[in-house]
Amino acid sequence: MAEANYTKSTVKEFILFGITDRPDLQVPLFVVFLLIYVITLTGNLGIIVLIRADSHLHTPMYFFLSHLAFVDLCYSSVIAPKMLANFLAAKKTISYNACAAQLGCFLTFMITECFLLAVMAYDRYVAICNPLLYQTIMSQKVCIQLVAAPYIYSFSVALFHTIVTFRLSFCSANVINHFYCDDLPLLALSCSDTSTKQILIYAFAGFDMICSLLIVLISYIFILSAILRISSAQGRHKAFSTCVSHLTAVTIFYGTLIFMYLQPSTNHSLETDKIASIFYTLVIPMLNPLIYSLRNKEVKGALKRSMERIVVVLR
Repeated sequence: MAEANYTKSTVKEFILFGITDRPDLQVPLFVVFLLIYVITLTGNLGIIVLIRADSHLHTPMYFFLSHLAFVDLCYSSVIAPKMLANFLAAKKTISYNACAAQLGCFLTFMITECFLLAVMAYDRYVAICNPLLYQTIMSQKVCIQLVAAPYIYSFSVALFHTIVTFRLSFCSANVINHFYCDDLPLLALSCSDTSTKQILIYAFAGFDMICSLLIVLISYIFILSAILRISSAQGRHKAFSTCVSHLTAVTIFYGTLIFMYLQPSTNHSLETDKIASIFYTLVIPMLNPLIYSLRNKEVKGALKRSMERIVVVLR
């Protein structure tokens, strides 16, 4: 493991330890995560462009999906470029200010994703339980408000946490045992009393996860109840098929968070956090476009129409 730099002055930069310090794994890991990041960029940008370009997808559900793709693209991009550069760098440093910016941006987009998934669950609830009033309830104004609220709330919370974290003193040790600047590894380096900050982390994380997950669960309870009241098997299948992609994305995202935060303290370690962090910062943003395109007839139809238009233009 890399040795910490010790100085008499306040820390001006940090060293990101990364996933592993084994030299023989740096290049293979660089190739693997570069491939993941390229797929993430291509998939999420593709979803955003496709939804904007195809009028058939100008509905509330796909409006929310385009913002989910944007958030996935952003918070993967907050982590991946620096991580990839560090695989090939001799000195894996990040400046004090850059570390604060990375933490703030990461928290903003992760919290936004939590509540966007909840908003998308509510959208499916309205579509299935109140189909005749769907367009009235999910008006353009309401959709914009439902998207703006998570962004505003998450930015405020992230700014608060970042300010509190970087008001702590970092006296000497500066090696962050992680591949990006995250709260808990930073607290491990602080020479201040971090008990209040730790309480704030778990209080806000618990509130955000419980509130957003409750919205998802309550929405799906009503959705399931409505689907079971449909008399025909074909009707039930059609109604449920509109939720499969979102339900898959929700299960993967919240499953990872629950594994990370609710595991017994005796089994909890920064190494385990790294594995979970790889999954929700890099793997999930890659999987979401695949989930919403491979299992969605409307998206596949829009993609086919776009390809046909491109072929016509190129002829």
